[in-house]
Amino acid sequence: MTVLAVAAAIAIGAYLMWSPKNISASKIPNAQMPEEIVQQNQKGEDEAEIYLAGGCFWGTEFLMRNVAGVTSVEVGYSNGTTRNPTYREVCKGSGHAESAHIIYNTNYVSLQKILDIYFQSIDPTLVNHQGRDHGAQYRTGIYYSNPADEELIKKALENLQVSFFNPVVVECAPIKNFYRAEEEHQEYLIKNPNGYCHVSPALIDEQAKIKAAHEFPNKDFSRARVYDRPTKATLETLSELQRAVTQEAATEPPFKNEYDEESREGIYVDVTNGQPLFSSKDKFDAGCGWPAFAKPIDKNFLDERTDNSFGMQRTEVRAKASGSHLGHVFDDGPKNLGGIRYCINSASLRFIPREKMNEEGYGEWTNLFN
Repeated sequence: MTVLAVAAAIAIGAYLMWSPKNISASKIPNAQMPEEIVQQNQKGEDEAEIYLAGGCFWGTEFLMRNVAGVTSVEVGYSNGTTRNPTYREVCKGSGHAESAHIIYNTNYVSLQKILDIYFQSIDPTLVNHQGRDHGAQYRTGIYYSNPADEELIKKALENLQVSFFNPVVVECAPIKNFYRAEEEHQEYLIKNPNGYCHVSPALIDEQAKIKAAHEFPNKDFSRARVYDRPTKATLETLSELQRAVTQEAATEPPFKNEYDEESREGIYVDVTNGQPLFSSKDKFDAGCGWPAFAKPIDKNFLDERTDNSFGMQRTEVRAKASGSHLGHVFDDGPKNLGGIRYCINSASLRFIPREKMNEEGYGEWTNLFN
């Protein structure tokens, strides 16, 4: 582990001692939670279930419906102090979390994979807050009906913490109660395509592509390439610096990195999974010693998080699909380019010159230069 990574770990440990946690009925002294499950969907043979709270349940439901191997999703209210709450009562503080009850086929998708996708849909460091929504009902949580799932969930949360400076506050608890929500909330974004959704459209689209390829194996989905988290084998092919930057949030030396002075036309892709992230058209010389971009190819490809490490207040930038640390974003960029500066480590990127984009499988992205 690098010196910076060790320092970050120490800072995280200290912050954990006093940082706020998600507030739920299980954390309130003397709060009694009725033990009752009121749901419509029931798991069958070779199926399992999990309950996920990830902010507004409309978005969590819609995302999970697009995950290959998920057989049914319904939304409701989990782990609160009252029986049969209404939406209005939940919003007024019944202690329940807006949740999605997910049933999945264990032959096609694992709980670990479902959690990986869920983690991409939330900011796990926010307390009782996701997207534009604030309140205890919007807390993040993973609630299990099978006690055997607890160990896997806790390990997944431990692994997730490595990717964040601030503490991960996602609840992990057995499901005590779940009350299916009113029918108007079921399949809300299918009934209301323009409805509010805090989950990244890019993440939903990627899962829909995977599901389509799974359901229609004879069709060609090569142009709709799906980018995911890198495998352990892929990470082992990276250099020590690339692993330190992308996996431990280290920072490479300024002015002594591969792409600070790169001026050719082309795209910059995630070094861990190949996803296009930045274009040379948006690159400028900021004089800071690292590659600087006015904007990404698509902001939905990135995840911006508050970073309070080392006594500073910054905004960290990660690749949403891979989870890799890229750098930081600042508001001191050229005004004529929008005033934003994405300061990105060269070690987190791989540059593909415009003339080689076709042969390397990025021909569909050449329209960036039209």
